[in-house]
Amino acid sequence: MAAAKKSAKKAAKKAAPKKAAAKKAAPKKAAAKKAPAKKAAPKKAAKKAPAKKAAKRTPNAAFMKPLTPSAELAAIVGDKGLPRTEVVKKLWAYIKKNGLQDQKNKRQINADDKLKAVFGGKKSVSMFDMTKLVSAHLK
Repeated sequence: MAAAKKSAKKAAKKAAPKKAAAKKAAPKKAAAKKAPAKKAAPKKAAKKAPAKKAAKRTPNAAFMKPLTPSAELAAIVGDKGLPRTEVVKKLWAYIKKNGLQDQKNKRQINADDKLKAVFGGKKSVSMFDMTKLVSAHLK
């Protein structure tokens, strides 16, 4: 008898949290039921616009403006007027060709004699500072 009472009490305790959880969930369901359901408006047949062709992207004129390099920079990239983007491409080609990128820290560029003149006499420059230093040599 005693064992039956104990098991009944345990079953009641286990069931109590489930009832509380059910009571908490009930207001959410009731709130959802109380809200009036919106009826979807009938869809009209929309006219389709003709598909637009993807236009080619035109470069910004300021980027493509030819700039004249200084004598120090001209020794590396040439003396013709070049857009800033082309100057940076040629600088990177020169750096890669001569192995001037630091092997441990790839962000650093170790300057040779030609690049020291462009970098203001610095032996090593980060790749982010390089563009700033090069812009001083473009007119």
